[in-house]
Amino acid sequence: MNVFQEAAIVAGKDLRIEARSRVTMTQILPFGGVVLLLFAFALDQKKILRQVAPGLFWVCVLLAALLAVSRSFSIEQQNGARDGLRLSGLDGAAVFLGKAGAIGAELLVLELVLGIGVVVLYGIAPASIGVLLLTAVAATVSVAATGTLYGVLAAGLRVRETLVPLLLLPVVAPVLFGATRAFELALHLHPHSHASDAWPWVGMLSLFAVIYASAGTLAFGTLLEES
Repeated sequence: MNVFQEAAIVAGKDLRIEARSRVTMTQILPFGGVVLLLFAFALDQKKILRQVAPGLFWVCVLLAALLAVSRSFSIEQQNGARDGLRLSGLDGAAVFLGKAGAIGAELLVLELVLGIGVVVLYGIAPASIGVLLLTAVAATVSVAATGTLYGVLAAGLRVRETLVPLLLLPVVAPVLFGATRAFELALHLHPHSHASDAWPWVGMLSLFAVIYASAGTLAFGTLLEES
């Protein structure tokens, strides 16, 4: 098997576990919806809500990503599952790509649901769908790759629940800023803004995605052996 076939096995394993446990559907999705709803009540003005909607959207995604990353590695704490993963003979890069792919797939589903919530609660009409989709994919790849890398780094520690956010937030801050700016421009939330103005931000996010995914692919195997 090649790396991508092995990655598909790992991703399928993680997604099947989530499908059976339904943690994403019963905890992470409602969590994101509650955050959006709370901000809708706190900022009870349509104009303000429209202006801050992209930032709130990505904050919700980040909080959900922290839960998803913690969940991805906590399920392997029981019954020596992580030892089994080490002894499986799978390439470290494949394990990284599989786990990051599973987290990314969960986040994309969450983003779709949150996007519908933003449209309904904040009264934003979707515009420049292509830019929004590319922005979401590039930012999600960056967040999932970074979360997977730092997740395995902290996996063997008792303080992993608090350590992962401390490690992850500074690294993904530029990604969240770029994604927020791209969304603002794509949704024409600023006067005289055009969707074409978002393309430099999309390019920056794509570069971050390549860098973070490459770093994770190279380093994950060693970190998994030592965790």
